[in-house]
Amino acid sequence: ELRPLVLTHAGNDSGRIFVAAQRGMIHSFPHDPEVRTAKMFLDIRSKVSDWSSPQENNEEGLLGLAFHPRYQENGHFYVYYSSAEETRVSRVSRFAVSRDDPQRADPDSEQILMRIPQTYANHNGGSILFGRDGYLYIGLGDGGGHNDPFGHGQNLSTWLGSVLRIDVDGEQEGLPYAIPPDNPFIDRPASKPEIYAYGLRNVWRLFEDRQTGILWAGDVGQDLWEEINIIRRGGNYGWSGREGVHAFNHRPPSSDDLLMDPVWEYDHQVGKSITGGLVYRGSRLPELFGMYVYADYVSGKIWGLRYDEKTGRVMENLRIPSTGTPVLSFGEDEAGEIYSMTGSASGKCIFRFKREE
Repeated sequence: ELRPLVLTHAGNDSGRIFVAAQRGMIHSFPHDPEVRTAKMFLDIRSKVSDWSSPQENNEEGLLGLAFHPRYQENGHFYVYYSSAEETRVSRVSRFAVSRDDPQRADPDSEQILMRIPQTYANHNGGSILFGRDGYLYIGLGDGGGHNDPFGHGQNLSTWLGSVLRIDVDGEQEGLPYAIPPDNPFIDRPASKPEIYAYGLRNVWRLFEDRQTGILWAGDVGQDLWEEINIIRRGGNYGWSGREGVHAFNHRPPSSDDLLMDPVWEYDHQVGKSITGGLVYRGSRLPELFGMYVYADYVSGKIWGLRYDEKTGRVMENLRIPSTGTPVLSFGEDEAGEIYSMTGSASGKCIFRFKREE
């Protein structure tokens, strides 16, 4: 089964779309609905933990892809994947495009920036993206297991359960990256300086609105509540003392940091596993413009949520007609048009939104 998790572009007006599949492949193809073939851009299956074997590993694999804002100049792009070479370790790595063929990456160009130890095979997060500030954001889960058994969500001495932010264009203190000087926990004792926000269970997925710069995250719930968060610098989103805005497991959040409420939540009668989406900024579907489009993997439902930045309130949350197919992830092309992805044995796994006739 092919499981595409990232659909994106290189930001270089090439007219190409890039799709990263969980098994460890990145394909590229022209931005054309009639396209029939794709080129292998990067194949690192030998390095990536196989999500399908054993089955309990099904949240591992190649989970993130982001192109450097100056990709046209430096040819750099970044991936997040579960390593097949190290047990329970996620890697954030830089690769470079081949010098001989701009349609292919150089598989030998890998530079590992971060090794993130995981406690279980689930809750790996894996979304990565470059913000408008030029820094790389990394969305993580709490390391897995039931009830956050190690308390990672409220522990700033671990990367797990957090959104990280690093400067991939710098180096410091022996690290192959630098810490942005305004990261919020740099001066807090026993805290990881890479952490930008924390208190998250499993970020799936992370997205920055190209127009407003607002950073959105779908956070997968456990017992009763799925939530949508706007990620703010230094924010504590409550897990595992809370699920959504509701007390969880009689474990109050241990930090004095102000708790951030989700902008939206829904209970498990509506759906049971949120697929965080994106804010639509394309032109084909003006009805959706400015709406945060997201889905639930279990129920197959898709919604559009309209958020008022001035008041901090959700104005409406509308069902978008869909086939009920589980949505693994959403993506956007360079024009801001939206796509959804699902698993498929036939390869028919990328869908474009269209207006009902």
